[in-house]
Amino acid sequence: MVRRVAVVGAGVSGLAATKCCLEEGLEPTCFEQSENVGGLWHYTDRAEEGRASIYRTVFTNSCKEMMCYPDFPFPDDHPNYMHNARLQHYICKYAEHFDLLRHVRFKTLVTKVKKRPDFSVTGQWEVVTRRDGKEETAVFDAVMVCSGHHVYPNLPLAEFPGIQKFKGCYFHSREYKEPEKFRGKKVLVIGLGNSGCDIAAELSTVASQVYLSSRSGSWVMSRVWDNGYPWDMLVITRFRTWLGNILPRAISDWLYVRGMNRFFKHENFGLMPLDRTSRKEPVFNDDLPSRIACGVVVMKPNVKEFRETSVLFQDGTVQDDVDVVVFATGYSYSYPFMEDDSIIKCRDNQVTLYKGILPPRLEKPTMAVIGLVQSLGPIIPTADLQCRWAVKVFQGRWLGKCWVKGCFLTTLQTDYITYMDELASAIGVKPNVLKLLLTDPQLALKVFFGPCSPYQFRLVGPGKWSGARKAILTQWDRTLQ
Repeated sequence: MVRRVAVVGAGVSGLAATKCCLEEGLEPTCFEQSENVGGLWHYTDRAEEGRASIYRTVFTNSCKEMMCYPDFPFPDDHPNYMHNARLQHYICKYAEHFDLLRHVRFKTLVTKVKKRPDFSVTGQWEVVTRRDGKEETAVFDAVMVCSGHHVYPNLPLAEFPGIQKFKGCYFHSREYKEPEKFRGKKVLVIGLGNSGCDIAAELSTVASQVYLSSRSGSWVMSRVWDNGYPWDMLVITRFRTWLGNILPRAISDWLYVRGMNRFFKHENFGLMPLDRTSRKEPVFNDDLPSRIACGVVVMKPNVKEFRETSVLFQDGTVQDDVDVVVFATGYSYSYPFMEDDSIIKCRDNQVTLYKGILPPRLEKPTMAVIGLVQSLGPIIPTADLQCRWAVKVFQGRWLGKCWVKGCFLTTLQTDYITYMDELASAIGVKPNVLKLLLTDPQLALKVFFGPCSPYQFRLVGPGKWSGARKAILTQWDRTLQ
């Protein structure tokens, strides 16, 4: 019988895990190596070893109605997209509201997680922690890994010939905090993800020139969508997901590309993805197209070779007098505290997990990895639902036959609503639109045609929230405010 649960990390996933354990009568202990909750969103002036790091001007890519905890809406007067400091404040308020802080052990690093000798019978884990130089070992019935995947920078220098002889400065985007020190410099940013685009656009306000190098292109979306509304409240709907599932693939792909090109033609800006119909997570940046149009950001293909002061690109062009290179090349998935690294197996930066949560090859399903899936949707409600599902599994209430057959999700990329509904169905919290149509038609229409906001997964079933219906009916009011 699972009772004591170790939670690794007190970011948005770790707090959700702690709360879900408490809701089910379990005893969570959350270990956090820093002195505050928030994880990635807890900004510090310099990158710290073993912790996620963000730059000073990071804003959210999901709007407040779509990214909140499903039973804790943002205050009415908050902007739709938030600066990291405001989101951190909300996370702290969430922890206080649900009295989670007394379950968090701050300044405590998890150094080792290993199976107990009798794991095949008990499913128990030994967790070794270090605080103030002292080690402590405790036994837990289950472990929830909520340490995130923006901690260990991927710096593939071997893929860039000549980097050793480059006389300028180069570093991973994890080290970047603010633009002022790059005033008047020529800067090359490598990587067309959210960090690369943000940093390139920001640097272009002070640098003499910014070059943005991309290997495969990417779709670039604006946070502000049709009629000025948040993109995700218009795009992430059950109706659109249903339509995408019933349309022939060719038509669905055509509509997708047309939608992505609705504000500007990516091909004209050197941004077109090599795989046009790729549904990988797009980049969100309201400034990049205008910075390219103004010439202060110049798009470049992949780097072929570095020289002492110049860079040769794959198309044969050479850029002289480059002062700084920022590698916005993402992160590697790593769990150094796992004694047996085959439990959470990382290969080609993909992790094999059942439902994107449970590691395979475990005799007892008593470990959950939270927050690893990536979708065109917000992480907070995803993590919350993952935690609710995982806790049910810990308690032995539900586990699909696929676990026995070894059917696992090997990719981190998934469709948001499809994935959420899959987890919600398993634990009895998916809203039944047809039933709602008969009992509450106004709500049914909002649920199906409106934004698939987090409140939908607290309408019914275990853990339902009495304010969910009202939150759905008033979500556009808060958005406009």
